[in-house]
Amino acid sequence: MTTDEAQAVIDRVTFAGDGLLPAIIQQEGTKDVLMLGYMNAEALRRTLTEGRVTFWSRSRQEYWRKGDTSGNRQYVRAAALDCDADALLVTVEQHGPACHTGAHACFDVDPLDPVIGHSDD
Repeated sequence: MTTDEAQAVIDRVTFAGDGLLPAIIQQEGTKDVLMLGYMNAEALRRTLTEGRVTFWSRSRQEYWRKGDTSGNRQYVRAAALDCDADALLVTVEQHGPACHTGAHACFDVDPLDPVIGHSDD
């Protein structure tokens, strides 16, 4: 995607009050949900134009690309905004674990035991 095309997407996005957009990262092929991160307009532009997922770190207040320190990179394969343009789904080719704990996905770390709903309720 060109910079101009990325800007047209950014102009459509509904960023939260803090200027961030939640980005759900999904593995290509398996469709596993790997992690959730946040992007501001610049991180979204970089993700759409550079082919690597870039986030905005809320705790460190800086940009970071998955894998720059760990080697567990995420290469963009597809991206889609949700119907309200206030959340992003990025499909990636994941190299190594996605979670900083070493787990395959961040959602593998703390599974819960909710009551299971039934369609006849």
